[in-house]
Amino acid sequence: MIEAWSAADVRAAEEPLLAAGVPLMERASFALAVQVVRDLRARRRSVRGARVALLVGAGNNGGDALHAGAYLARRGVGVVAVLVSERAHAAGLSALRSAGGRVEAVHGSPERLGAVVDELVRADVVLDGLLGIGARGALRGLGAELVEALDAGTHRPWVVAVDLPSGIGVDDGTVRGPVLRADRTVTFGAPKPGLLLPPAAHLVGELTVVDIGLTLDGEPALRRIEDTDVGAAWPVPGPTDHKYTRGVVGVVAGTSTYPGAAVLAVSAAVRAGAGMVRYVGPRPVGQAVLAARPEVVTASGRVQAWTLGSGVPAGGRAEQSGDDDGQHGRARDALAEAGGRPGAQAERTVPAVVDAGGLGLLGPTSPAWFVLTPHAGELATLLRARGEDVDRPAVEAEPLRWARRAHETTGATVLLKGAVTVVVGSGTAYAQADGPPWLATAGAGDVLAGVLGAMLAARSAETVERPALAAEVAAAAALVHGLAGERASRGGPVTALDVAEAVPAVVAELLALR
Repeated sequence: MIEAWSAADVRAAEEPLLAAGVPLMERASFALAVQVVRDLRARRRSVRGARVALLVGAGNNGGDALHAGAYLARRGVGVVAVLVSERAHAAGLSALRSAGGRVEAVHGSPERLGAVVDELVRADVVLDGLLGIGARGALRGLGAELVEALDAGTHRPWVVAVDLPSGIGVDDGTVRGPVLRADRTVTFGAPKPGLLLPPAAHLVGELTVVDIGLTLDGEPALRRIEDTDVGAAWPVPGPTDHKYTRGVVGVVAGTSTYPGAAVLAVSAAVRAGAGMVRYVGPRPVGQAVLAARPEVVTASGRVQAWTLGSGVPAGGRAEQSGDDDGQHGRARDALAEAGGRPGAQAERTVPAVVDAGGLGLLGPTSPAWFVLTPHAGELATLLRARGEDVDRPAVEAEPLRWARRAHETTGATVLLKGAVTVVVGSGTAYAQADGPPWLATAGAGDVLAGVLGAMLAARSAETVERPALAAEVAAAAALVHGLAGERASRGGPVTALDVAEAVPAVVAELLALR
């Protein structure tokens, strides 16, 4: 599991080491230089004679870049440091000059900007050391102009971000101005949340974490589930298990207008290993489900998790006109039972996945073992109904903030779908980026809902007893869904049913990592 720590936590861990004279900058800059040498060797035959440009701001990241540049210059690399501020790390500047590196100060000569950009684009590698974890807000001034000029060019050098791409929100991944997209980010001590969160995550490139000796205590700000975590936790049936002990998923999905959503959700639940899937819905849709998945049961009975709302229209008008085929009423009944309504049998209190049209059926508050699975537009609608002034672009700009707000206002665990899926639950948050862009296709969300329903059913009682587990299971489902999308796609277009069909092979590969 990848654990990301806030800027405040990282600084707090650095303070006692710095006070004791531990050379953290030397450790960081040497590791940075070593990684740049590896990248140069991968991109050209010889390190000697390569050209590296440093974008240097006033902070310690600029110092890291300067010291790394000094190491590289001593290896025969041509190094130029571009200073965008009147201040720069004095010891780093001295080291670079002593090693034979050049310094270009554009802060006093803005007319040289064009010539400097020309030199930057001719470099084999550019190190982005403009801002560090202490910076707030967008990149401004000459630094912003350089970044915009580099991005506008037709030729782009290999970019290595020093600790993080300058200008991203360190703790929340926001992007409020120009950011130089990195091909690699070398981060020190521990990942920062902004490196894993959207929208900044797509600007990070390959993430390399350098251990500089920090001790980080307490809870991380953000986690990312990895393959081995899912494989180790996946329930595997034993010789005494049967279909009821493996988990029964109840699915209220689809209408006569959108029967495919029901087929996709139940197919995914079946393929994810549910012991049984019960479909609850109108007879014509049930017939379509049975035609696709004859093992699905359409009779009522006990379930251990619900998947509700996929392919069900939102809003009361659909229910009043009958366009929902009675699915709103069925979903309400399931939600009431799953949430432990007064008089309900204890065993009927079970996890629930609430998707699409089910989101508008939630009560004022929900238990944390309910997992809501909106996309950005649906999350904005949910929040506006609860008094928040937010729209889809705002959610997309600050997904962690609004997913947290949805968790706070509903009480439920929130899985916000996207290229990077954000999950917020009781005291924890996850960010998963496991699927290809091709996974942005109709029906993919229905498949995710089915996979998640099966995974929650397998750990039903444990999730109700320990609601924080719902977020972990949701993050794991996002990983399985993403890997299934990758396997089904193989670099090309994919359909939602392809994704569902790829799930068993993905699970088998994950189990092999145990």
